[in-house]
Amino acid sequence: MPTTDAVLTDQLAVEIARLGMVGESSDVGTLHRTAELATRAVPGCAGASAVRWALPRADDPAERPEPLASAASHPDLADIVDRQLARGTGPIFDVVTGRRPVASDDILAETRWPEVMPDMLRRGVRCFSTTPHVNRPVLVTLTLYGVTPKCLAPGQQALASLLLAQGSAAVSNSLQYGQVHRTAVQLQEAVESRAVVDQAKGILMHALGCDADQAFAEMRRISQTRHVKLTALAQRIVSDQGLL
Repeated sequence: MPTTDAVLTDQLAVEIARLGMVGESSDVGTLHRTAELATRAVPGCAGASAVRWALPRADDPAERPEPLASAASHPDLADIVDRQLARGTGPIFDVVTGRRPVASDDILAETRWPEVMPDMLRRGVRCFSTTPHVNRPVLVTLTLYGVTPKCLAPGQQALASLLLAQGSAAVSNSLQYGQVHRTAVQLQEAVESRAVVDQAKGILMHALGCDADQAFAEMRRISQTRHVKLTALAQRIVSDQGLL
């Protein structure tokens, strides 16, 4: 994994600011941009990875955290994350469970997570820090990796926290935007369906010489006996295809 001399340029500042905006990118795309920007912006960070998690239910705090999407700045780091997710144990799980950052200044001296540390060493990692950020209903973790001991100083984590907040905001905003969009589509479909049903009622009122309630009752009777949706029946009537 290559070393990186990170510098916060004006261009990076703009990219970080834009990260929290709703866009067309998927969760994986947003997570990948977050990891990439962390690698470029945070001093001492040679690579990064980000994971989006399913928040445990409020009525079951012991529920196991589940990863929904992940991305990394380098393939080797993606492999480290995938191995943790496959085992179901490791520092990222401790961070999600405890909602607190964890870090190791030198993994050669690290006694926690004995299965994970060899994975990191084989890929040139000597230190790391993992931070959580909750932006309900989204939980995102960001892990920074360094290739020399203690190169991820605590004072350099403020920028990582900003990136994490922006990244989780982007995922949360996209999720909310998607929900609002789906609701709008459903409302539009409901309005269109109501219009077709009203047209069909008018046609039946004229054809059968009945009022609106009687026409609607007849449509419901046919819908139930023929096992066809009311809107589909109304569409047939409006398009002059008959009552089935």
